[in-house]
Amino acid sequence: MKIAVVGAGNGGQALAGYLAMKGFDVSLFNRSKRRISPIIESHKIKIEGQIEGDFKVSFATTNMEEAIKGRKLIMVVVPAFAHKDIAKKMAPFLEDGQIVVLNPGRTGGALEFRNILKQEEVKKDVIIAEAQTFIFASRMSNPGVAKVFRIKNAVPVSALPATRNPELEEVLRQVIPEFDVVSSVIYTSFNNIAVVFHPATLILNAARVETTAGKFEFYFEGISPSVAKVLEKIDEERCQVMKLFNVEPMTAKEWLNYAYDVRGRNLYEAIRNNSGYRGIFAPTSLDNRYLLEDIPMSLVPMASFGEEFNVKTPIIDSIINLSNIMMETNFWKVGRTVERLGLSGKSIDEIIKIVEEGEE
Repeated sequence: MKIAVVGAGNGGQALAGYLAMKGFDVSLFNRSKRRISPIIESHKIKIEGQIEGDFKVSFATTNMEEAIKGRKLIMVVVPAFAHKDIAKKMAPFLEDGQIVVLNPGRTGGALEFRNILKQEEVKKDVIIAEAQTFIFASRMSNPGVAKVFRIKNAVPVSALPATRNPELEEVLRQVIPEFDVVSSVIYTSFNNIAVVFHPATLILNAARVETTAGKFEFYFEGISPSVAKVLEKIDEERCQVMKLFNVEPMTAKEWLNYAYDVRGRNLYEAIRNNSGYRGIFAPTSLDNRYLLEDIPMSLVPMASFGEEFNVKTPIIDSIINLSNIMMETNFWKVGRTVERLGLSGKSIDEIIKIVEEGEE
């Protein structure tokens, strides 16, 4: 099977190297040349950590047409705020039978990607899918060098609509058996655990990030017992929004057991028991995807669905509003909302039918 990895950041380089290690023919695309210049020349990616070795991809390129031509599986590994741009770049070159997986989609990723392809009048028979999270906890130390701290035990993934899940599963089980095909993108979008861990932790550690340039372990030092209590409230609000769609949510504490085999009496203890988070340092500034991606593409859509269907999200709202002040922007205006996802005015049952069966 030929696979394209779109995006050469922390996750993209790690995933490309991992798939090459498993013997797949892998192309690697990045919008700018800077990150992939060494890989263009050597075709090699060095992986450290849980996986060790130098692995050879077929080629690396900044040309989207070249990157995805003849590739059965296209793994998109970019921040969710880049999904629109990637969809537009990809639209003219998609082929019948291809599968595009957003790694991850955050909240509403597959729906947004589908809308862009519709706007671009793509007529090809393409499956769009989204993962609930990224398969690795990873960081890029240098161009062409990625460190994998931990491979998750399982990652939920679903196609949009869910009627395409059997085709998705047939392909993914050959590639990454840790992918767990679930009922629909409702499950993957609203079990978005990044919204629990990332934004509030960064906001509540803002002074420390700015005065130390992130020289502390994000999960082990940034999440104290009191910070964890805030995260638990965000998790409760997320779960209440998800229950609107008649899908039982997975709490953040349950997810840590599902993904990493760790337990605890509360969220703080479960995080402390996860060795996979050891050595992951905080961002060097607030100008980071933990806010720039997770606020508009995760917290905003959750708050928007809550507002649309009368579920209050006061703690989520407060984190968004604080982020607006600190980043001098308005994430409410640029983020994914019910309206921007093409679902304004639709009932819960209508939305469920769209994600399960598609639109006529």
